[in-house]
Amino acid sequence: MSLAYTTEKQFAISAVQRACLVTSSVFNKLVKNETLVKGDKSPVTVGDYSAQAVISSMLHRAFPKDPIVGEEDAADLRAENGALLRNRIVELANEALSAELGIGDIPEWGIGPGSKQTADELLDAIDRGNYEGGRSGRMWTIDPIDGTKGFLRGEQYAVCLALIVDAQVQVGVLGCPNLPLDLSKPDGDKGCLFIAVKGQGAQQMKLNGADPIPLTMPPYSPSTFTFLESVEAAHSSHSTTSRISAILGLTQPPIRMDSQVKYGCLARGDGGAYLRMPTGVGYKEKIWDHATGSLLVTESGGIITDSRGHPLDFGLGRTLGENYGVIATAKDAHDRLLSAVQEVVKQEQAEAVSK
Repeated sequence: MSLAYTTEKQFAISAVQRACLVTSSVFNKLVKNETLVKGDKSPVTVGDYSAQAVISSMLHRAFPKDPIVGEEDAADLRAENGALLRNRIVELANEALSAELGIGDIPEWGIGPGSKQTADELLDAIDRGNYEGGRSGRMWTIDPIDGTKGFLRGEQYAVCLALIVDAQVQVGVLGCPNLPLDLSKPDGDKGCLFIAVKGQGAQQMKLNGADPIPLTMPPYSPSTFTFLESVEAAHSSHSTTSRISAILGLTQPPIRMDSQVKYGCLARGDGGAYLRMPTGVGYKEKIWDHATGSLLVTESGGIITDSRGHPLDFGLGRTLGENYGVIATAKDAHDRLLSAVQEVVKQEQAEAVSK
């Protein structure tokens, strides 16, 4: 009996690998040589568009009926003043699409030598990411560069791809070009792929697909327990995390890094919990920021909920709706962590009222 989603898993690995080729190329060709400004010619924009073009183009060949929830659309690229940006994206995307075939690659996915596409074909591919999501059927969600500031610093970012079926994440692949294979050896080999399929476990391998190892989240240990959280305080409240640490009596400082790389690190035991507490009222998490990571957590033996203890809901559209905050940790740590989070949230709400 064959395992479910075998083709989708292999496809996702291939697509993320090629998208990582794009992002690495953008960093080496543009980030190192250009003034970094956030604008329509910024290297981040080029990288986002190019990586989404590669994955969406491959998806259209491999699973033409599957809709895509992506972060970008090509409206600005089609404008007359978008020619320079458009030409760069076409060049970079085609460079990745036409790279030599590797293990597991299938030419029918529109990859390999001679697989270059026209500008219109690539812009159409980007625009396929406009699906609004929903509770039934298959859909893929793409985050082409998760962790913008980490990418620009040459630090941690991720290329994220997930297959969601009837609101359940079934396949997730995370490409982390700058992540050391062993976090305790920061100068060692870098470049990791994290892969999870629902009911089949999670694994890490090198970015080229070599040396796969199964992932199992270690049990709770107060002496070594530490939080994985965002570098930017604007993304997740550092002060809230500090209060939660105090309640739990934790002594280890948090590990701060950008993007869903944190989920991969958690799954392989680099930290005790991934905590993301909102910093503003009304903010809604995007599904592409958590789909792959959530599956990595559950398939490596952990639990992921919001701060109320509710499961993350990927069937509401392009966001997680009313899910508030994200808590991911080992099964034996979740109840005590959730209790501490809720205690701190009550404290902060009371303080806000008294001001």
